[in-house]
Amino acid sequence: MSHPHGGLHPKLIRYDSTYMRLARKYRISFERLGASMSRIAYFRCSTSDQSIGSQRQALGGSFDKEFADEGVSGAVLAADRPGFAALIGYVREGDTVCIYAIDRLGRDALDIQTTIRRLIDKGVTVDVRGLGPIAKGVGELIVAVLAQVAEMERQRIRERCDAGRAAAKAALALTGKTHRGKISLGRPVVCDREQVIAWRKGNAASIARTATEFGISTATVKRYCSPK
Repeated sequence: MSHPHGGLHPKLIRYDSTYMRLARKYRISFERLGASMSRIAYFRCSTSDQSIGSQRQALGGSFDKEFADEGVSGAVLAADRPGFAALIGYVREGDTVCIYAIDRLGRDALDIQTTIRRLIDKGVTVDVRGLGPIAKGVGELIVAVLAQVAEMERQRIRERCDAGRAAAKAALALTGKTHRGKISLGRPVVCDREQVIAWRKGNAASIARTATEFGISTATVKRYCSPK
């Protein structure tokens, strides 16, 4: 459409400038802004895990975009994986992210729940093989179940920590060492505090020299020598 007196019609100019303004605001390309919603795949496999190729084959179909973390352990948080971080920066409302299994989305139930909620809040649908789509108003029950599993995991972690402390205290009282062979429950003592203070004072030594003498860090020397 052109203007009667030549050049682009004012409505087209306003339309174009609006798109460019939105693209700058959300830091996405002009082409990406005008494109249709995307079907995106995310793959992760560790060195001992199955290949990305087998995951792609299991999901079937073609994808508009693929992101992958190869050789990345499942113990790494989703947000700390370069491939997944790139995916989060790319997806937009209306996109669908397809994954081979729900455990690809996080280190544990807590991380998976956080990751799914983050995608849903961006307006993205998460399509899990064997589970189906999870989105706002669709599959929310799965997120609720994950939340319950996450709470159970938090409770189990607390119970393990409490049991570990109890075992350490019992072993320390009985043998003088914890069940892991430590001589105390807290931070291990590198050397005697009074000895460090006395040596430094007697030799008028600097913090650095004292640290070298005892083979400890300057931070430890500062902590020992600071007034209580």
